[in-house]
This record gives sequence, C-alpha cells and structure tokens, in this order.
Amino acid sequence: MPLLEAREVSKVYQMGTTSVTALDDVSLAVDEGQFVAIQGTSGSGKSTLLNMVGGLDHPSSGDVYFNAKPLGPLSKKEMARYRRFSVGMIFQNFNLIPTMNAEENIKLALAFGGLRGAQRRKTAKDLLGRVGLSDRLTHRPSELSGGEQQRVAIARALANNPKVLLADEPTGNLDSTRAHELLGLLREMVTRDSLTILMVTHDRELASSFADRIILMKDGRIVEKDDE
Repeated sequence: MPLLEAREVSKVYQMGTTSVTALDDVSLAVDEGQFVAIQGTSGSGKSTLLNMVGGLDHPSSGDVYFNAKPLGPLSKKEMARYRRFSVGMIFQNFNLIPTMNAEENIKLALAFGGLRGAQRRKTAKDLLGRVGLSDRLTHRPSELSGGEQQRVAIARALANNPKVLLADEPTGNLDSTRAHELLGLLREMVTRDSLTILMVTHDRELASSFADRIILMKDGRIVEKDDE
C-alpha cells in the first residue's frame, strides 16, 4: 500500500477571466522508504504537486492520500497537524530565521511540536549531529555556508519525526560538490531510517544518481515514469 498517493488530482487557478491549469489529472503513488525525483521545466506543475502533497494547497478535483486516508476531508486543525507531524518540507532558499542560531532554529520547530525544556535542547543537538553539524550549534545562518544552512533546514524539517520529506529544489543554491553531499545525506536517511522523499529538481544527473525513481512532468501532466 502506498504511503503517499495522488488520485486524478487537478488544480485550476483563476487569473482574472483566464483559467490556468497547473495540474491536469495527475496520479502518483509513492511507497514508504522511496526516494522519488520529479523533473520538468518551469510551469510543468512540479511545485504545485508538492504543495498538494504537503497540504499547503487544495486540489480543484481529485485527492491526495496519506496512509490510505484522504486529505480532502481534514479540518484546518487536522491539516495543520498533518503538516507538522507527517510531512517535513525544505526549500531552495533554506528559510531559516536569521536572528537565531542553528540550535534555536531547530528548537523553535520542536516547540511547535509540543516538546519542552531539556528534551527540546537534547533533540535539537541530536538532529544537528545527524546532519553533521554538531560543531555549528551556536552559529547563525549568516555564519554558515549554503550547504550547512540547508543541513540545518533538513534537521528542522525532521524535528517532529515525519514519515515524508518534501524537497523543492533543495540544491538550487548549492554548488555541485555541496549538492552531491546533501543528496548523499538524504539518500543515507532513506536507506537507514526508511524516510520517504519526494524531491523536485532540475538536475537530471543528481536525480539519476540518488533517486529510486524519476517522474517527468510537462504542462501539468506526468509524461514519463521511470518506475524501477
């Protein structure tokens, strides 16, 4: 049974008098512990699909399923809980709070998840150790390299132990060496922890090197699946 599934998902945006179809009848299934890359040109629907799976937007038709349960009927409170505990998200621009150091950025996410005091501090240190940043706890984002900032963002996304990590162009601001290091880290998490990853990327070489499957999108539709 797939952990994540999109069933005949479409998304139409109304731009004045014009209707723009961002997703057109997309169906997709991702098993637990899979690393799936989504590729396509700008405007192909990649990020829109990721937003649907992450509960950041709602389909115009069709539905997204997590653990065989549809997201559509969830209340606002239930959807917020899904976003907080079931899926983690990382983006091209890291989105760290610049006035907080690495440990504080993680602790804030843990606080939203309900963790308290000493346990919050311990978990933040453990998470930063997991991404190889035990020696960067007190560094602010401006004191970290791009690769280190993205590692902090990964640790933050994993703070509340989600089953799925959604990554939207996570290597877009990194050079080739740092990009390979980062995806090597994600690949290790898939193998070691059965983390499920759905990643949007423009880089075919990176996708081929690290993902289990590559899905190609064009004009809001899936046009190719590299299934095993």
